[in-house]
Amino acid sequence: MAKELTIAEKLQALYDLQQIDSKIDDIQVLKGELPMEVQDLEDELEGLSTRVTNLENSISEYEGEMSRHKLNGKQAEALIDKYNAQQDNVKNNREYDALMKEIELQRLEIQLSEKKVKASQVMVDEKKELLGTAKDAKNRKEGDLELKKVELEKIIKDTDKEESSLRKKSDKARKSIEDRLLKAYDKIRGAYRNGLAVATVERNSCGGCFNKIPPQIQLEIAQHKKIIACEHCGRILVDPSVAGVQEEA
Repeated sequence: MAKELTIAEKLQALYDLQQIDSKIDDIQVLKGELPMEVQDLEDELEGLSTRVTNLENSISEYEGEMSRHKLNGKQAEALIDKYNAQQDNVKNNREYDALMKEIELQRLEIQLSEKKVKASQVMVDEKKELLGTAKDAKNRKEGDLELKKVELEKIIKDTDKEESSLRKKSDKARKSIEDRLLKAYDKIRGAYRNGLAVATVERNSCGGCFNKIPPQIQLEIAQHKKIIACEHCGRILVDPSVAGVQEEA
């Protein structure tokens, strides 16, 4: 059975863990928002790629419609030529009127086809303009992503070994701390952006929130008889002697 740690030893263990985790936090700060920025750019690029593909497909569909309408117009012109040629062989007014009616219908078909071709061309031009804008945006985002990735990879390369070592130390340090204290430590760390859960008493104040600590409370902290939290911010307080042990190690 493991030996029960004294309050002083528990405080020392918590302080040591905080020092390790703070160094890991410093590395994360060095990386800054880069990982999130890289992810956001990758998501934007995926969206732009989909938009480019959709616009290209849309342009192909409208160009296909234009081709069909042009072909329909040519077929109507061919029929008009055919009906004009048949006029030389009509035998009566009824046949002549019927041919003229067919010719008029084909002329209307040509007008309709030309109208549809123009409408499709307007859509093609509009989609091509949007496509150009989307491609430009995609190219810019690709350039931004490449720069961000290079920057992030350099930081990771420079800090990966140190971070890996620190995380192993953090895992090892956590094993010496009882679950109840660990849960409290993690909860406090999660409550503050700087991740500081264990603060030293500095100049009669909490090293986390900088509020004054009454002399009697400072005395109790120095006696290491119980674990004391700052009444203002809730951080676990340790006296300078605990920090001194860490600094000399």
